[in-house]
Amino acid sequence: MIRNIIFFLFFYLGIISISILFVPTLLFPKKGVQFGGRLMGIWTSICLKLFLGVNIRVKGLENIPREKKYFVVCSHQSMFETFYLQTIFESSVFILKKELMIIPLFGSYLKKMGCVSIDRDKISKENLGFKGLVEKVLNDKRNTLIIFPQGTRKNYKDRSKFKKGFARIYNDFQISCLPIAINSGKTWPKSSLLKSKQNITVSILKSFEPGKDLEQFSKEVENLIYKELDLIN
Repeated sequence: MIRNIIFFLFFYLGIISISILFVPTLLFPKKGVQFGGRLMGIWTSICLKLFLGVNIRVKGLENIPREKKYFVVCSHQSMFETFYLQTIFESSVFILKKELMIIPLFGSYLKKMGCVSIDRDKISKENLGFKGLVEKVLNDKRNTLIIFPQGTRKNYKDRSKFKKGFARIYNDFQISCLPIAINSGKTWPKSSLLKSKQNITVSILKSFEPGKDLEQFSKEVENLIYKELDLIN
């Protein structure tokens, strides 16, 4: 309990401090905001290690495509991946729930990064324009689009079916897909205390080339990520 209190005290103090410090970057090109995002990811890993003794292991960096456009499909179990993935992909652009975009200041950074917001389980103007918004992100070669197909943070044991948005991106834009499995929920559960002296593994898997049947692709990505989670949990 005490470890958790100290962790969250310093974690949020750092996140808030970085947010305030980087306010001027909102007036300039998004590189400044992206650098602030990477600092938040680094700060997250420092706090986990320093106050909870949590080690972070990244494997499969060699699987990141270097000469072709791709987007990332990642499991979602905690706040960890939203911050930490920005330390791996320099120009991260997330597809996320609309509620995050209205958080004071933090939402302004997400908009500056070019993040795409959606209303989950609703038909809205934003959702109907989803393809156009994604296309705008992908047209910038520097961007790495990241989507969490589980839709929201899940328990580390959850194996519910992925939502179909990621398969639409793969099919509509004929783009490579890079799957990532992260077992952060075992250490940082959604609605309970963090566990100390654990390991968080970020496993970057081999990418899928465009051209697969839509249903086959969707099932293969889901099965691959869940199989990897079973291995690293």
